[in-house]
Amino acid sequence: MKALTLNGYDGVASLRIAEVAAPEPRPRDVVIQVRAASVNPVDGKIAQGYAKARMTLNFPHVLGRDCSGVVTKVGADVKEFAVGDEVWGVADQTRWGTHADLVAIDASTVAKKPAGTDHVGAASLCVAGLSAWAGIVTTGQVSSGQKILVHAGAGGVGSIAIQIAKHRGATVAATGSAKNLDFIRSLGADIVIDYTKGDFADAIKDCDLVFDLMGGDVRYQSFRVLKPGGAIVHISVPPMTQPPPRTDVAVKPAPVKYDGALLDDLGALVQSGALKPQVGKVYAFADAIKAYEHVNTGHARGKIVLDMSKG
Repeated sequence: MKALTLNGYDGVASLRIAEVAAPEPRPRDVVIQVRAASVNPVDGKIAQGYAKARMTLNFPHVLGRDCSGVVTKVGADVKEFAVGDEVWGVADQTRWGTHADLVAIDASTVAKKPAGTDHVGAASLCVAGLSAWAGIVTTGQVSSGQKILVHAGAGGVGSIAIQIAKHRGATVAATGSAKNLDFIRSLGADIVIDYTKGDFADAIKDCDLVFDLMGGDVRYQSFRVLKPGGAIVHISVPPMTQPPPRTDVAVKPAPVKYDGALLDDLGALVQSGALKPQVGKVYAFADAIKAYEHVNTGHARGKIVLDMSKG
């Protein structure tokens, strides 16, 4: 099969499309013919050696976490899926990933693709959607009547977080650059803040929660926008270098759970119309390295997706 292989830790210079052996399923695996796969910022970071201290990769290695496609094989212990099922799911980061014609994924992190959603849209939602769910629902516990601030509202996770928070009844503010303000409004944000035009913390006050997708000084300044007893929830972003300026604010990591049942919950929101995929750009698989270069800029709008049928 054809795959985008990582052959070292020199970033995109270590990537090349090559022929590799097709995967065989373990007892609890499904093998998926990948129709579309997203490129996440972490993929580019892994290619640069970001994670080599905590996980060992044998080269060549296939990157990619999430995908949408069709089941071609099932492991001996898999009862919930059958050959021909259209599914979406998340691959184990330490195994070969989704930037390939075929991928083997544990059935526990796979779900039936939401009806009416194409493979490109579904592939864009898995990791970003589960990350937003972790911040807004599982850890943030956002509820009706609250006011929240989402940083990087035009990004892959932020664009989904805004929609989920609005669905849960919150008043949502979000930061973005001038070129993305209308896009962020289209997602349902009530307050849109151009972070290039001044300190975002001067534009909003009395928030119940900040969903921090930036870290560092942005997190430090976020303390200013919170009401007493508010919270900052964050995914995997750089920590502050300064001591916390307030002791009444809780700072909570939001561990992301890759779980088929949660994908079903996301899928229900998609089918109800409360959540729409936000695909910034689609690349043919033959142009996968260009897709990585795009994501590595750190300024991609929505999700960047590989169309595996092209290339």
